[in-house]
Order: sequence, then C-alpha cells, then structure tokens
Amino acid sequence: MILSVILCACGDSPWNNPYPTAPPDSNTLYSAFNERPKHLDPAQAYSSNEAEFTAQIYEPPLQYHYLKRPYTLVPLTATQMPTVTYYSATGQVLPADTAAQRIATSVYEVHLRPGIDYQPHPAFARTAEGRPRYLNLPPDALNGVSSLGDFKYTGTRELVADDYIYEIKRLASPQVNSPIFGVMSEYIIGLKQYAVQLQAVARAQPPGSYLDLSRYPLAGVERVNRYTYRIHLHGKYPQFQYWLAMPFFAPIPPEVDRFYAQPGMAQRNLTLDWYPVGTGAYWLTHNDPNRRMVLERNPNYHGERYPSQGDVGDKQAGLLRDAGKPLPFINTVVYSLEKETIPYWNKFLQGYYDASGISSDSFDQAIQIDAQGEPQVTDAMHGKGIGLVAAVTTSNRFWGFNMLDSVVGGQSERARKLRQAIAIAVDFEEFISIFANGRGIPAQGPIPPGIFGYRAGAGGINPVVYQMLNGQPVRRPISEARRLLAEAGYPDGRDAKTGTPLVLYFDTVASGPDAKSRLDWMSKQFAKLNIQLVVRSSDYNRFQDKMRRGTEQLFEWGWNADYPDPENFLFLLYGPNMKVAKNGENSANYQNPEYDRLFDQMKFLDNGPQRQAIIDQMVTLLQHDSPWLFGYFPKAFTLRHAWVSPSKPNLMANNTLKYQRIDPMLRNKLRADWNQPVLWPLVFLLLALVAAIAPAIWSWRQREQGSGR
Repeated sequence: MILSVILCACGDSPWNNPYPTAPPDSNTLYSAFNERPKHLDPAQAYSSNEAEFTAQIYEPPLQYHYLKRPYTLVPLTATQMPTVTYYSATGQVLPADTAAQRIATSVYEVHLRPGIDYQPHPAFARTAEGRPRYLNLPPDALNGVSSLGDFKYTGTRELVADDYIYEIKRLASPQVNSPIFGVMSEYIIGLKQYAVQLQAVARAQPPGSYLDLSRYPLAGVERVNRYTYRIHLHGKYPQFQYWLAMPFFAPIPPEVDRFYAQPGMAQRNLTLDWYPVGTGAYWLTHNDPNRRMVLERNPNYHGERYPSQGDVGDKQAGLLRDAGKPLPFINTVVYSLEKETIPYWNKFLQGYYDASGISSDSFDQAIQIDAQGEPQVTDAMHGKGIGLVAAVTTSNRFWGFNMLDSVVGGQSERARKLRQAIAIAVDFEEFISIFANGRGIPAQGPIPPGIFGYRAGAGGINPVVYQMLNGQPVRRPISEARRLLAEAGYPDGRDAKTGTPLVLYFDTVASGPDAKSRLDWMSKQFAKLNIQLVVRSSDYNRFQDKMRRGTEQLFEWGWNADYPDPENFLFLLYGPNMKVAKNGENSANYQNPEYDRLFDQMKFLDNGPQRQAIIDQMVTLLQHDSPWLFGYFPKAFTLRHAWVSPSKPNLMANNTLKYQRIDPMLRNKLRADWNQPVLWPLVFLLLALVAAIAPAIWSWRQREQGSGR
C-alpha cells in the first residue's frame, strides 16, 4: 500500500490539489465564501457576500469607473449618463440651477444600448411556433428536475426598457419584500400607493399565485420606447443616480419571474434567489452553497472593454496595459465553502486560492511595517511573489457622545470643552496600531478618502485634536486636554464645585476575552485625564433599546457607505435624523441649527467648489462641537499571488471581477514547486516496517521448514 502511494508521486499534479480534474492551463480564478448567500434576487440582496455574486451577473444602467477616484459613475448598459429634467408644481420645465425648494418633480431619463442579450435560460426557450416552451407546465413536468440544467432547452432575448421597469415595480411587491422599499417609496412617485394596490391584489388571489406586475402600471415609471424609460421622483434628489448603479435597479425579465412562479419551482430551489438571470459578464452555472458555487463567462455577453483612462500613476502601476481589450479576461470563477480562516490561509499559501484577506492570526506572518510606517509583505511572502493591495475603505468607525446627556451632551461651553479634551486624550493612532494591525488612518472628520468633500493634508486636519508639525498632523499633547478639562469645570478629573470624581459610562455590545483588552485600553485613555470610565456591556437588543431611548452616554458605532456621496456620511449628524424620537441614523442625537441649514443646501448641490465650501463649513462645525471621537477609517488589505495581474481596489463597485486577469501556467508551475510531497518519512516507515516484520517472517519460515522434514 505504501509503495503504491510512493509510486503515485510520479504524477504531475500535487497530492493535495483540491481541483484534481482542472486542466493546468485552465483560465479559472479560485476564491472562497464562508457563508451561503441568502438572496441572489437583486430586489432583495443587500449584504456584501451576496453582492459578490449579484454584481457579476446583473447590470444596472450605471456602474463605477474602475480606476477613477473620487468614485465616478459611468454608463454600463445605458448609452450615456441619465438626463435629469426638473419641473415645477404646475408642470413647467425648470433650469438646472433652480433652487431645490422650487422643484416639485425630477425626471431621470435612461437610454439603453441596443443589442444586449441575456444569458441562456429556459424561460427564454421557445417552440418552433414561437410559444414559451416552459410556461404553464403540468404538475408532472418537473418530475426528475432538480436544477436549472435539467431543462433541455434554453434561449435568450434582448434587454429592453420594460425589464428595468418591471424590477422597479418589484421593489413594491409584497411577494418580494425589498429592503429599500421604504427609502424609495419616499422618492419614486406613486411607489407607496403601488405597494398598497399590490397588497390588495395579492390578498384577493389564491396563496402562491403569480402576481403579474405587468398588468398594473406604476405612476412614477414611464416607458418611452423599446430602449428608453423615465423615473419620476418627488422633489430634487441628486443622490438617486448612485442607486442606478446598484443591483436593486438591474433588469428582471417578466417571463423569468413568471417561469419561477410556477408550482413546484420554489420547492426545487428554482428561484431568482438560487438561479439569477442577467446580462452581466458572468452567469451562475453551479450552485451548491454547502460546497461550491461556480461563475462562468456569459456566452452572450455584450463585450464591454477595459477602461483606456485612469488616475495619475495608474499607467505606471500597470493598470492600463489592457486598455481597450474586451472583457472579461477570466473564463471561470470557482468559489469553495471555507468556514474557517486557517484552512483558507493555508490553501492560499499553497497556491490553491488566488487572493486572500489577512486575519489577525496570520497578520504577523504576512505583513511587516517598514521604517516609514508603511505596511509591506514579509520576506517569506515576498519570496513567494505575493503582493499586497491596500485601500482605505469607504466606511468609518467612531465613538460618539449622546448629545442629550446632561454631562457630555448639549452645546454649553462646559460640555463642549469636556468632549474636546476627551477627543485629544483618546489616541486612535495607538488604537490602530494595537487593535487593527495598522490597518486604518485616523479620521479628521466624518468623510473618508475617495468621497467628494474629503480634505487631505493641512487643509483637512481637525485643529481641535491635531496640529501640523514638519508637514505632518500630530496629536496635541495631553497637557492641552487637561487644560480644556479644567476649563470645563473638572480640574484633574474632579468636579470643581463638589470635588467628586468625574465618572462616565461607555455602552457597548463588545464582551468576552477578545474585547477585554480593547475595553481596558479605552479605560486607560480616560485615565490620562483622571476620568473614570465604566464599561457597560449588553446584548445587541438591549444596546439598541438604549440608543433608541437615549439612555447611553458614550457608545461606539460605524458606518459603511451605501453610495459615494458626502451626504451619506454627513446625514449621520443631521438633526432631523436623530436616533431618539426619530429612530434615524444620527446616533449621537446631535443638533446644530447652522449645521442642519448647511446640510439642507449641500445635499441638493452637484459636486463642485460651492458644495465643497459648504462641506468645509459643516466639518468645521463638527470638529468644534466634537459630538464624535472621529475614530478611524479602516484599511482593507488583500494579498495576491504573482500570477494575478495588478488590480486597483474599488470599494464602491462590486462588479470588478471582469477586470481581473491571471496567468494559469505560472500558477501551475508554482503550485507544483510549493506542494512537492516529502517522501522520506514514508520510505523510512516502509523500511522500519520491513525491519519489524522480517524476523517474524524468518522465524515462521524456519518453523515451516522444520515441520516439513
């Protein structure tokens, strides 16, 4: 047995290859997922692990330019950026620079490119007479059908405006329950009333019946012609263009929805949540979420090309060498289920995954900090040709004050100076170094890099907390924090009137041994000012209840951008969005009439000098009032092997798979080099086994010979 195993080593494929049947020159990218995507229906999918698939399959009319920063929208299936027309309450067309208060309606007109076809799908299959082949199926027609591949025939058809209109209607369907219905119903004209109408229709139908949205018009969506549609919005909402780059506004063909609505389909997982249908670069050909999911190049893809322009430095980084070439570059993407980080990491090091994130457990093995404080791969990683791709995320992590609290809240000079003193004392540079492995940059305000309104350098520092020294922002000394604390009425951390120690309360959901060191660190930051910090840990539901009622004092929070607009961060401190009473996203319950007035101006403006000037004023107010400890902007670190071509992180776009390229022959060679079996222990074991049994065999033969005389 051992000898046969040794002889098998003569084969070309490493023994530990998890893809033994894949050809060595296979143009296949290998990745992993750790949790089954719950929804692949674009009207429902909202989490990042779902977007990893839906963004490759579905195509909304717009997308983010792969290379340009700040993040820039460009047409995808549209021929050009949507035109926007403003109307008064009397229906009069208004100039583009009309004040938002005078605009009653905004109309977005989208023109689609002809000649875009859907991926192959049985819903498009037709008989020789032109009738749908798989519609109105009899009850026994699905016997033996367990996957979409069991249907013998498929077809396709052209993308048209009606498909986009149908998907917008689905946002209001009671059979879909889209997570963005509440937001969109405030903007898309008639959507709220449309939902009420559909609910009434659904109640009147037998349970499980197909709700044919094509029969019910929606006032806020208008078909102009085969390739053009319009969306009517209440008032002015410039941020709506960003929604047109999300899968929520991707097309769904009505016949596909009807195909999946047939009896027996859902019981066999034949749904949009399991088998999405789109016009994107890839289609899902294998879905076994307990083991493997496979995307393959869409054979009907319309041939988008790699960008020919980018930012300064992109050409030197090799990011424009594929300019003008047809996409996608990779034929197949195999995602394997990996629930644990250690097996994933080991397979990456063996070359069986093409890229990897970096967990805390493997950080020191992968990354070292150079003399300039910049992250670099370790010598071991460099020796394997592994490179690091780092980018600041479009998200923030912050610690907030409850501005309704009698001690830390309000606009009094006493409370403001207390918050400012704490802002200086809590050293987020140290926090990032200790708890984030250096993966982040200290925040000077609420807007992260890559978003319009962010200011870099001296013009963007928070002067309350930082000062510029030798061209670099440096945190103000703790002596300044102590001075502010004394001016606030708490010299040396004691109430000047009563002499009692200042005790503050920090609410968090963090608990357990992993969180203890972080919470201990937080207490030590306050101890610099002789402030006693009491940590109150609770479960998420209890914490949320405190936030809604405003009984917390300090808390930690974070925000991931829905779209790359400053409004999506600045609204987190907008008075009418306060958490208490309004249940909005203003978790600090911050209210400043001047800030709110500026916000109401800013949110309706297009990006430009006027908008930037207003944003600067708003950020200055926030820095002065200090309702947050602004915390930090996390950095995303990704490792890629030498056979993966240079790429540029785009943290707003999820459809970047089509831009990636690999060298499968180099991968195959390095895999073989890295995974050579070590045979000497087996040889040693074989010899030891022979040595152990040889005396017994010799003794047995002697007895046999003796008994035969």
